[in-house]
Amino acid sequence: MKLKKKIVFLTGTRADYGKLKSLIVSIKDNKNFEPIIIVTGMHLQKLYGSTYTEIQNDFADVKIIKFNNQKSEDSMDLILSNTIKKLSKILKNINPDLVLIHGDRVETLAASICCNLNNILIAHIEGGEVSGTVDESIRHATTKLSHIHLVSNMRAKNILVRMGEIKSNIYITGSPEVDIMIKSNLPSIEDVKSRYDIKFKNYAIFLFHPVTTLNKKIINTQLKSLFKAIKESSLNYVVIYPNNDTHSKIIFKYINKLKKNKNFKILPSLRFEYYLSLLKNSDFIIGNSSSGIREAAVYGVYSINLGDRQLNRIKSKLVNNLDFNERKILKAIKKIRKKKSTKAFNFGKGQSAKKFKKIISKKNFWKTSVKKNFS
Repeated sequence: MKLKKKIVFLTGTRADYGKLKSLIVSIKDNKNFEPIIIVTGMHLQKLYGSTYTEIQNDFADVKIIKFNNQKSEDSMDLILSNTIKKLSKILKNINPDLVLIHGDRVETLAASICCNLNNILIAHIEGGEVSGTVDESIRHATTKLSHIHLVSNMRAKNILVRMGEIKSNIYITGSPEVDIMIKSNLPSIEDVKSRYDIKFKNYAIFLFHPVTTLNKKIINTQLKSLFKAIKESSLNYVVIYPNNDTHSKIIFKYINKLKKNKNFKILPSLRFEYYLSLLKNSDFIIGNSSSGIREAAVYGVYSINLGDRQLNRIKSKLVNNLDFNERKILKAIKKIRKKKSTKAFNFGKGQSAKKFKKIISKKNFWKTSVKKNFS
């Protein structure tokens, strides 16, 4: 192994940063590796809280490169092309030994294209997942462009094998955010409430993202029923901004109508550890975020999952899947009680970072070919 392998971690959202953080921590003080963080996407947008500052605070001793890949009105295809154009120059300048990407964002797809066409070894985290909508297409496309796969469970590995990926290049590491979730030093809920000025004693979390494959009329109809239901429930909600995909402006329109309602606290974003503590102590989470399927289950928190965005995810008994029927949503809300005795670890039980470090410390890992072969 040559001295200081350059390992790039690309992050474009608060969600993927939560997945990458423990991996970066695991190697940042290792004499054999030099982590470099590339920050783009939602992190650089003021609307979402300029969350790149969180990364700078967490990793003051790590090289961080920022670049803006979008304007507020840009569609996802334009963001993809902008990212490829700018990222290509950055990667050629760095000349990394490995690039780490996560999930199903356009930034992820852009990185996989750049690396594949420039013979740069790339590792994809949480490939082999099935969900729904365009996210799944982006995730599977990224899989076919990636050389190494760090997957959450055996189901994901089997899917990648069926897609023709080489078994020896697939590693079951679990989902890296679980490493942080099960730590005993998360912020206290009192600290979270103080930091974000949350006055509620009891609350639920509302987190709803755009479904880009639907038209505006359908989305409006869905949101009208959903927001009417949560208002009629008369419960307290911490509302977190959606991601910046196409049609997010429609969701903002409904969120903005809640600003004067005392039952709703609206936040652009939270630091990942603070979000985890907020989730852990919530009554339930409602929306269509993967957080309601993945993280909530680890804490035994009930989830009301709406629509098709997470349709095919592995789910626990804690998840209630519904369509956008106001009466059914209200009924589900009323049934939920704060009961957290049943937990589900469908995406790993921790130690992902330890497994990752062990994998990249083996000499044979660095002999992985950038020429794709399919079984």
